[in-house]
Amino acid sequence: MPNKAQLRALNRFGLGASMGEVDTISPRSWLLGQLSQRSADQPAGQLRSSQTLVEMLAEFQRQRRMGADRKIANRAGREILNREANASLNLALTTKRPFIERLARFWSNHFCISTVGEAEITFLAGAYEREAIRPHVLGKFENMVLASAHHPAMLIYLDQARSIGPNSRAGQRNQVGLNENYARELLELHTLGVNGGYSQRDVEALALMLTGWTIGGLRRQKNKAVRAFFFDSSIHEPGAKILLGKSYREAGKSEGREAIRDLVRHPSTAQFIATKLARHFISDTPAQADIQKLASVFLDTQGDLMQVSRTLVSLHAPFETNQRKLRSPQDYLIALGRALGLRSLPRQATRALLQLRHGLWMPKSPAGFGDLLQDWGDPDSLIKRIELAQLLTRRLNISPADVLQAASELIETRDLGTLHAAIQTQNSPTEAAQLLFASPDFQWR
Repeated sequence: MPNKAQLRALNRFGLGASMGEVDTISPRSWLLGQLSQRSADQPAGQLRSSQTLVEMLAEFQRQRRMGADRKIANRAGREILNREANASLNLALTTKRPFIERLARFWSNHFCISTVGEAEITFLAGAYEREAIRPHVLGKFENMVLASAHHPAMLIYLDQARSIGPNSRAGQRNQVGLNENYARELLELHTLGVNGGYSQRDVEALALMLTGWTIGGLRRQKNKAVRAFFFDSSIHEPGAKILLGKSYREAGKSEGREAIRDLVRHPSTAQFIATKLARHFISDTPAQADIQKLASVFLDTQGDLMQVSRTLVSLHAPFETNQRKLRSPQDYLIALGRALGLRSLPRQATRALLQLRHGLWMPKSPAGFGDLLQDWGDPDSLIKRIELAQLLTRRLNISPADVLQAASELIETRDLGTLHAAIQTQNSPTEAAQLLFASPDFQWR
């Protein structure tokens, strides 16, 4: 009979237990063993780089200027997005480092981009996660921020690519103007947090410092060489700037790098990141002491995510308290697939994520997908989870004994005897499996 800590390691820190796995692990040792390298694993398949994808976008733009149908580009973007999503989900189903994969998904959501209403992002969303997030999940937080800030997906999504300093050479010719979207979200959502102590003046100052960070070969840069990142001095705001009370001399591209370096070392950033991690790995209402422990390590190590992750594993609360987290729809689907030993998912299952409001790289705002019970615990969503369980278990070849064994090995149950009794009243093993995976206990991690 597995103990609670083993199931918490597999389900709370990992992506869901597989049959025969639980009795083979020592919880904290198993998790720490996954911290063998500073990057997350990469999805398999013929997946294109952001440079190649930007070149494709530039070519589609050129063809549209010559009268080509926009639908051709849109269809190509959807095909790329589907290939990336399938590769990402398949990795989640089969990875031997599920703790690291959970971290990759956490950070991808923290620095989210979205394909909703953004045709160009459909080309770039998967590459963004592969290039800006996965290499840095156990590295320095600063490097992840910089990778995100430089990536064409983020530059397009939050309009940084079109931001022009009002006193720059281009700005003096009245070529549009300053865009504060990325600077605001960099402060509010990526580093300091909404209560991090910045003002509107700081938003404007940071936006001015970041002018010139753009993409070559797209939009107003269409006559330049195609580059996934390009610093254009002609649109950079000249002069010194003051951010959070500190003066920064004019230094071109380096101004933005210096600002990001200081933001990630700010105490508010440590507090904000620690709170989000604690809410994800402990409960919707984690103890302040656990948040402070994470924040202290983040601050003392200047955002060393390897050390922060080790501290997460060392906490008492995720393993020993009765607190728990509702699985998000993506979590639920992946856990169900891992429980069934699947190596890929049918197309209907991935489409179901859209009905559950949790399609890959499709949050409705730059804040990303929610992480609380209130975000995913509505009755309609829970009914759709039952339908998903029925879909994946429909052709399952399983015995009644296997279902009872699964109930013991896969989930932390509040009343195992009642669940076993309910399973044994079902008319077939398939119906018993559907009941297990649609049960309240399987909804939690």
